[in-house]
Amino acid sequence: MLLNGKRVGFAVTGSHCTLAAVMPELARFVSEGAEVVPIISASVRDNDTRFGTSSYWREELERISGNKVIDTINKAEPIGPQKLFDIVVVAPCTGNTLAKIANSITDSPVLMAVKAQMRNLRPVVLAISTNDGLGGNAINLGRVLNMKNIYLVPFGQDDPYNKANSLVFNKDLILDTVLAALEGRQIQPLLLGPSRKGDG
Repeated sequence: MLLNGKRVGFAVTGSHCTLAAVMPELARFVSEGAEVVPIISASVRDNDTRFGTSSYWREELERISGNKVIDTINKAEPIGPQKLFDIVVVAPCTGNTLAKIANSITDSPVLMAVKAQMRNLRPVVLAISTNDGLGGNAINLGRVLNMKNIYLVPFGQDDPYNKANSLVFNKDLILDTVLAALEGRQIQPLLLGPSRKGDG
């Protein structure tokens, strides 16, 4: 098993249209031997959308992982001092979350988990899903690309003619990105064409 004995913090943020796509990937982590602890942003914790209710997503995350969700900053705070995770994955990572990571803002459970992991010089994997990745958030994407211990799931434009600034990760490459990140490597190629887009 590729992740046998690894402890993974698997964080999801409010790109609600991609939540269904990442659930099978979370299950893959479990099947590969990882102990997975789900972490949710306030947006996922508090909002019902046409893609599912907050209670549904919480139940799915806990059912698949077998662990309770971390859903407050207080619950996420011990990740740092207790060195709880070998790696933290944020999938999906919204533009809002990306901007806050780039600017060292910590105001959600997911951001606390990322900050705690970076404090320990341990890897963080971001699977970006944002409508302004090539717009206002391009500067933040550039910043995180140059930050230590942050790795990105390969991404591309999901709809370049109708949403020219939109970027989304390739869900099939989350596990490969994590395996490379655990070795201190960024999986390549990072930039994908529309034929290898994600599901956002």
